[in-house]
Amino acid sequence: METIQAVDKLAALAQETRLRIFRLLVEQGPQGLKAGAISESLALPPATLSFHVAHLARSGLITSRQEGRFIFYAASFAAMDDLIAYLTDNCCQGGQCLPKTVARATTARRRKAA
Repeated sequence: METIQAVDKLAALAQETRLRIFRLLVEQGPQGLKAGAISESLALPPATLSFHVAHLARSGLITSRQEGRFIFYAASFAAMDDLIAYLTDNCCQGGQCLPKTVARATTARRRKAA
C-alpha cells in the first residue's frame, strides 16, 4: 500500500459517523447490510448515510452490491487488512509489541479457519 492510499483510508475513518458505519459493517461480516438497515441501526437519515458511504466507498473501505431494489454495503476486509499491515509494517523491529493486535484474529488465523 502506498502512503497516499493509507492517508485516504485513514481520512475516511477520521469522522465519527463513517467510523460507526464501518465498524457496523465489519461486525456484519462479508454479507454486509442493506442501506436501510444501516440507516435504522445508526439512526441516520438516508441522505446522510449516502454521503458517508460514498466517502467510504471512494476510499476502498467498503463495497456495494445491488440485489433487486436494495443496495447492500459490506466492509472490504482486504482493504482493512492492507491498512493494518501498512500501519504495523516493521513494527518494533519484528517483535511482538502489539498484544491487542496479536490477540485478535490475524490474517493467518483467518486463512487457517477458512
